[in-house]
Amino acid sequence: MKLLLATLMITTLISRSEPLTFPLWKGDVPGEKDQKVGAEKVEDKNNDGITRTSNVSKPTITVYQAPAAKANGAAVIVAPGGGYGILASKHEGTDVCEWLNDLGITAVLLKYRVPRRANLTKHHAPMQDAQRAVSMVRSRASEWKIDPKRIGFMGFSAGGHLTAAVVTSDGTVTFPKEDVDEASPIPDFSLLIYPAYLKSAEDSNKLVDEVSVDEKTPPAFVVIAHGDSRFVEGAVIYYLAMQRAKCQCELHVYGKGGHGYGMKEIPERVGEWTTQAAGWMKEMGLLEPALK
Repeated sequence: MKLLLATLMITTLISRSEPLTFPLWKGDVPGEKDQKVGAEKVEDKNNDGITRTSNVSKPTITVYQAPAAKANGAAVIVAPGGGYGILASKHEGTDVCEWLNDLGITAVLLKYRVPRRANLTKHHAPMQDAQRAVSMVRSRASEWKIDPKRIGFMGFSAGGHLTAAVVTSDGTVTFPKEDVDEASPIPDFSLLIYPAYLKSAEDSNKLVDEVSVDEKTPPAFVVIAHGDSRFVEGAVIYYLAMQRAKCQCELHVYGKGGHGYGMKEIPERVGEWTTQAAGWMKEMGLLEPALK
């Protein structure tokens, strides 16, 4: 029995490698020279199970390689939410990466710049970080045993808004290009989990200007609760835009629930979103066996 337990422990250690963190920018981070941001902090100060990462000025990606026995070649970049003020880096970040690994997906946790930068739109710096992250992951697909045509982007709340902006972009960037940026910054699919800030303030039937769905927009999975009153309409408008553009999209609007639950255990059925998301990815053929 002891020998069996030891063997199982060794197998687990071998199959699940330690996450590796990489800076997104080789030199100066674009546009940061005149920004005044305090020291980065990671806190769970409200005793609510939410780990808050704040004052991010050196954005990174952390790669959680899928266990070898399960790896299917897909990858998903994860963008936590936090109102573009902080990053909810555990229940919308590391916990999500572990769930994706269990599905055989290589997870890439994006630590993008927060809080909002002075004199810039709320998503300007995060958009740069997100686009660079997609290009970087795609450029290293062979090294990380990833299919470069199955790289997704998944965001929660503000991260959902960021996901929509990145996935509907035409690929134009607002920073000086490096070799890594030769790879496309547009994801192949997306998952928007209670996405925020999608409804236009000027016209409640339209999306915000930075989110422009067209016939080229990659497939999307969207989930939100009816009780998420501030953002539920934006999620529905996004789905309608996808449907009218004849793009593949699945929307779940649950009858009960609020906002910000992420991977927490909650009593409402919307807490089952991970099962629905996994089913959608499988049905879309995104979890096919790894490349040989």
